[in-house]
Amino acid sequence: MDADVIIIGSGGGGGVAAKELGEKGLKVLALDAGPWYGNSKWPEPNTDRGAVSSSSYDDLSIELLRKNFTLLEDDMNDYVTGKFRWGPADREKPPWFRKIIQGGYIWQNAGIGGSTLHYYANCPRAYPQSVNNIWPISYDELIPYYEKVEAALPVGIGAMTAKEELFLYCFKNAGYKPITVQNVSEPGYRLQPNAILSPNPRINDPEFDFVNNQSVGCTLKGHCVNGCATGPSVDSVAKRTTLVSYVPRALRSGNVEIRPNTFVTRILTEQGPEGLQAMGVKFRDTWTGETGELTAKVVVMSAGGIETPRLWMNSELPLNPWVGRGLLNHWFDSVSGIFEEETLMNILGVSDIKPFVGQNAAARFDYPGYGVIEVYGTSPGLYASMVYGSSNQGFQGQNLRSEEVPWDYEGNIIGEQLKTFMREYNRTLSLLIFTDDEVRQSNSVTLDPFLKDENGYIPVVNYSPSARDTMKRNTLAKIAADILRKAGARTVIRSNWSPGVFLHIISTMRLGYVTDTNCEAKQVNRLYIADNSVLFNGLGGPNPTLTNQAMATRTAEKIAEKYFS
Repeated sequence: MDADVIIIGSGGGGGVAAKELGEKGLKVLALDAGPWYGNSKWPEPNTDRGAVSSSSYDDLSIELLRKNFTLLEDDMNDYVTGKFRWGPADREKPPWFRKIIQGGYIWQNAGIGGSTLHYYANCPRAYPQSVNNIWPISYDELIPYYEKVEAALPVGIGAMTAKEELFLYCFKNAGYKPITVQNVSEPGYRLQPNAILSPNPRINDPEFDFVNNQSVGCTLKGHCVNGCATGPSVDSVAKRTTLVSYVPRALRSGNVEIRPNTFVTRILTEQGPEGLQAMGVKFRDTWTGETGELTAKVVVMSAGGIETPRLWMNSELPLNPWVGRGLLNHWFDSVSGIFEEETLMNILGVSDIKPFVGQNAAARFDYPGYGVIEVYGTSPGLYASMVYGSSNQGFQGQNLRSEEVPWDYEGNIIGEQLKTFMREYNRTLSLLIFTDDEVRQSNSVTLDPFLKDENGYIPVVNYSPSARDTMKRNTLAKIAADILRKAGARTVIRSNWSPGVFLHIISTMRLGYVTDTNCEAKQVNRLYIADNSVLFNGLGGPNPTLTNQAMATRTAEKIAEKYFS
């Protein structure tokens, strides 16, 4: 045996499971398809193969992480060449292809830390009403695992800058109530539960070195999605990605070995005393193309909502009508309001809000049963593309405005109008909508029957919202436009995003359908799932990472109890 447990993926679920199992004394081998940034064994992770694996906390390097994580948007986020792309570490090679039936793009990356590397770090809990009497486990059973993850990351209250202050004012002014509890059951607004350390106490010091700072805390640069590398050590970085939170703790256990640049192409099985069981994996080195096999007593799939079902099907594991089915995406949208300087002075005492300052999303409006509205801002290029260039409705000039809708513009903004809006960028408040979309078996991840890449048959993503999803999303968009208008926004813009913008990829290997209540596959013993794919539904709309990590904590506990007690 190469390990007690092999974990496929080191993201929100895999990194958590590795740390939890390692601290229980189990020998863990975690495999990830992408590179490892901020590790001395890979000083040039995109140009040189480096070592095979690392198992020592002392290999982590904040200097290398700062070098790797730049503030250049294309360097980090370009879909084809960026460090956060879905593809091999070698940027001379193309990204890995996914086929999206309706068109769009999938915002997912390969690398140690998984897609938490470029998330907003928003960590709300699921809405209880979306779990109780719906999931095969109760909400109360999740609470101690939520608490453990919230303490480990840790999760705190989002830092308020001008955009958050204006957001909270908008909802208060419209008559909504503040939320003061973690387990939300009624509509209301609050500061965001974020896995980002509190602001650095020195950020107002004119002598403070933002680039090479050696003190702990968020610097409010607004570049969180690009990659945060602020702090004196890797495990003190402000945005608590799995790379900087759970991975260092896993290494400190002395029982976890992590191997990057290793794409798992097949689950290996054998007949055990109780039927088919997992016994290892087949992998491919993404630098050399060499293949090999590794064995373990238990295998955990944490490759994400697309790659986990893809791996199941490419491994020719038993047929199950829910493998790859039930895909959810929290069908997103964006509504923005442009304010006059005088209005902002009256509300905030300042003439602009600078959406590029502060954490990416530090305040939210929860509406159980419909979804979420949260304020957002990020680096300028990414922000502009989200507000003005991601519409499903074509160009704004092609859309005749109806008097029945509460926004002034809808669709992609171009030409002179775009120039005007960009000049007003500093006075624009943008709201991101997550829709509580319904689980439908027709929304799926399947395999193309003909097209293969070096890792197997490629995944085909098929997602179409239901009529009820459309109603919920339109309701949230109208609420967003209404509160902006009531607060004094001069111009309101609805982007109306495509359903093919995939950020939260959930429920393709559903708890109770593909797995039992302990997240062990019903048809393959010793095979577990610990990622967003195992979530039973869309949680009511909240960001899924915290629930994924709570479930991964619980799953690690169940693995240890059943197979290593």
